[in-house]
Amino acid sequence: MSPMIDRLHLFIAGRVQGVGFRYSTEDRARSLGLCGWVRNLPDGRVEAEFEGPKSALEEMLEWCRRGPRFAAVAQVEAVWEQGEPQYRGFTCR
Repeated sequence: MSPMIDRLHLFIAGRVQGVGFRYSTEDRARSLGLCGWVRNLPDGRVEAEFEGPKSALEEMLEWCRRGPRFAAVAQVEAVWEQGEPQYRGFTCR
């Protein structure tokens, strides 16, 4: 049985598509040593899932609330979970 890991699932709304949000998120997640993915949704939001140490996840959440330079984040819906690790590395879908 694998050890349990903290996971953070986000839905980010606002001006978050077409402003480099996914690629900036990928860079930030990798710099924090997080695994997971980020993608655009058809409704204009960005969805992301991160796995890693709780302190790094909290830092990632704070970053996502601000976003990159040209983004305007209006709302972040966060769901905290625990489970077995599901990802290796971080991908932009």
